[in-house]
Amino acid sequence: MVTDDEVFAASARDVTKAYPGVVALAGADFQLRPGEVRALLGRNGAGKSTLIRMIAGVDRPDSGEVRIGGTPLGDGGVRRAAELGVATVYQELSLVPWLSVAENMFLGGWPRSGPRIDYERMRRESAEVLAELGLRIDPERAVASLSLAEQQLVEIARAVRQSPRVLILDEPTSALAASEVAMVLEVVGRIAASGVAVIYVSHRLDEIRQVADSITVMRDGRTVETVPAGDTTTREIVELMLGGESEAAEQVVPAAIERTGTPLLTVRDLAVPPKITGVSFELYPGEVLGLGGLLGSGRTELLRAIAGFDPIVAGAVEVDGARVENPTPARMKRLGVGLTPENRKAEGIVPMLGVDENMVISDFGRVSAGPSISTGRVHRAAAALVRRLGIKTARTQTPIADLSGGNQQKAVIGRWLHADSRILLLDEPTRGVDVEAKAQIYRLVRELAAAGAGVLFVSGELEELPLVCDRVLSLHAGGIRSELRGAEITVDNILAATMAV
Repeated sequence: MVTDDEVFAASARDVTKAYPGVVALAGADFQLRPGEVRALLGRNGAGKSTLIRMIAGVDRPDSGEVRIGGTPLGDGGVRRAAELGVATVYQELSLVPWLSVAENMFLGGWPRSGPRIDYERMRRESAEVLAELGLRIDPERAVASLSLAEQQLVEIARAVRQSPRVLILDEPTSALAASEVAMVLEVVGRIAASGVAVIYVSHRLDEIRQVADSITVMRDGRTVETVPAGDTTTREIVELMLGGESEAAEQVVPAAIERTGTPLLTVRDLAVPPKITGVSFELYPGEVLGLGGLLGSGRTELLRAIAGFDPIVAGAVEVDGARVENPTPARMKRLGVGLTPENRKAEGIVPMLGVDENMVISDFGRVSAGPSISTGRVHRAAAALVRRLGIKTARTQTPIADLSGGNQQKAVIGRWLHADSRILLLDEPTRGVDVEAKAQIYRLVRELAAAGAGVLFVSGELEELPLVCDRVLSLHAGGIRSELRGAEITVDNILAATMAV
């Protein structure tokens, strides 16, 4: 007799998990059938990441049971989960930059021919998998030479190479352009059609409706409900996620501002080849200036150059009307410029330091007593930022790596609030963040602008730019394609400009 557990590709029954001061899962139930694509939704801190970690064998439940194909996972860990057919692609990249694509795809299990590593087999089989996915990536290229989107696609290819029974995709398209998103969704559909069960974690409802059969919504560590993907409205999904709270559904309506006086930031004919060949704009106090552009258009390169991280080949940057010669990160920070990077894991956080240290690292002078850093001042400064930003953490000393992606992002923004930065360069500040956290970030950005800061808001999710920006610049072919204001700021107009339609 076949039991229900044997029918499911993966299941979790009454699973609980608590960390110091935080209950991550409080009796979660989950069942997934072979060939099904199940979207997993919930605001940050709802338990999505923890449930994934249980199924992937990264953590063991305090109580309850996880089964893969009817077999209890027990305390077998990641290795046992992999043996049972679980493959996971996490939101943050885990590739080794200095190794080749093929070496990364076989990482942990390089094939051998006698005593030697069989590089030819690695190259050949990696090329086959990449070709199956429609990816034109040379398996011999170093991962460090790939774009962020290409690296994410290599992560997915590495998981597919394992011929999994259950494939977990955690925000797999958050860094991808539209054409690459379509490619991933097509691949996911083919994988599911072959009988592989897919857990698809994303906050992009349009993608979910294209690829998922069903949606499981989590809230406060519990699985609230599983609903058909095609028959459930966005409002119904948001209500399930928030439990009746309306905060996340509110839109931030930018107030009209006067762009008079001296700009906080002026960029004149800035060139950072090959992507930026001549960009000019002004950012005024109290303004949120959006910057739209397709992936690879140079958005990140532009922000890094302004902040002093990359050299400027031509043009100039001015702060308060004064030209900054040879900008460096230290010089720009002293002038009140703060950058939140696109790649949060690699460049935004120090994983093993606490939330408190990650936030005050931007200005230790504010938490020092004489020549020494004051533990008490660090705690008080961090606690105030945690309250202000709504960061969900048991203690300010909790390692930031233990927080959800959305809470990590808030802490990175909090770093520059601690430094009283007047010019904030936000590169994809809501990437991988749920609807509630997005609304909080939008509101925070508007509050900072109302207090006199200037914010340059970069986003690949064009839908959010009209919600928070006073003006929107569209980047295309190395320069500013258009400037939109007021009622002109629509997704259609921004998309047309960024694609040069």
